[in-house]
Amino acid sequence: MGDTVWIILAGLLVLMGAIGTISPVLPGIPMSWGGLLVLKFIPSTQDDISWRTITILGILTVVITILDNMLPVWGTKRLGGNKQVVWGAAIGLLIGFFLGPWGIVFGPFVGAFAGGLVSGTQFIQAVKQAAGAFAGYIAGLVLKLTTVGLLIFFFIRTLVL
Repeated sequence: MGDTVWIILAGLLVLMGAIGTISPVLPGIPMSWGGLLVLKFIPSTQDDISWRTITILGILTVVITILDNMLPVWGTKRLGGNKQVVWGAAIGLLIGFFLGPWGIVFGPFVGAFAGGLVSGTQFIQAVKQAAGAFAGYIAGLVLKLTTVGLLIFFFIRTLVL
């Protein structure tokens, strides 16, 4: 029975991490990786996943987490954005979270656009800057979803073996 409780805890971490890949308030990928790490220490499953796999997925978790934070900024700056545009994208994402899936997807664009206009940028340039923030956000989201999918795959594979 002890293993069952740990497996449920590990599963909850993986699930909350998956939710966290689209929610800005949860550290998604690190939580999912933590669930996989918990699974590694459960006596009945510890031999079903190697330390090499845990380590590689841990490194991938760190790299993707860093990239996820850098891509929107890089996309914004690449298209001429400034700090107000970057902050606008971040605020747009936070507000968009409360507006559901479409808010999460389009919040960074609207926020970056508003940040561009507030900073005195011309309309067309503000649209370009917002597109850069949006592209960076989408690229980070795709990387996070792919990585959490990989973590879920190894979690399920470990339990099924």
